[in-house]
Amino acid sequence: GHNLRDFTQDRHHVTDDAPYGGGVGMIMKPEPIVRGIREIQDRFGPAHVLLLSPQGAVLTQERAKDLACQERLLLICGRYGGVDARVQAYTHAEVSIGDYVLTGGELPAMVLVDVVSRLLPGVLGAAASVEEDSLFHGLLQGPQYTRPVEFEGVRVPAMLLSGNHAAIAKWRRQQALWTTLQRRPELLQTARLTDQDQAMLRALQRPGATPHAE
Repeated sequence: GHNLRDFTQDRHHVTDDAPYGGGVGMIMKPEPIVRGIREIQDRFGPAHVLLLSPQGAVLTQERAKDLACQERLLLICGRYGGVDARVQAYTHAEVSIGDYVLTGGELPAMVLVDVVSRLLPGVLGAAASVEEDSLFHGLLQGPQYTRPVEFEGVRVPAMLLSGNHAAIAKWRRQQALWTTLQRRPELLQTARLTDQDQAMLRALQRPGATPHAE
């Protein structure tokens, strides 16, 4: 990380000031931010510059995959009442992590770094674990189980104990479709669905339908 005060040129290292036109809060000054953008890129090379901001497009898994293809990311953490609008001309995009207010952009930056870095080769133990992640293919993950087989009268679904890997994969896909349909149906509009997925989804959307539990 870089301290914005390191890119100031006044003796008090001021990074913010009162907003023109009045209002509550302080606005981050453009000079130290733009100077930082330039000096950091001069030192480390060109970067895709992102401003963490509540006005930005919400970070999604698809967006994270696009960002993971960038050679370098340079994240600007907003603070106080906002950032001088003239900074936008020196960034590639603004990014938000959700429709809520935080004190600053440090936590969103940490979220973005975690989401993007786990998509990079070698970060996780196995590439397959990324591809099986909830939301990697646009769907929520279905229910997961581990030992013991029975806990307080509730057993692991028999399908998961069958050893039939093709049937298990189909069951898990159906469970993912059902979970997404019940909790985040809007994700189905952009999810990558096969013809088999579409058929299972139509069956699950019928009145009174439930996924196979066994």
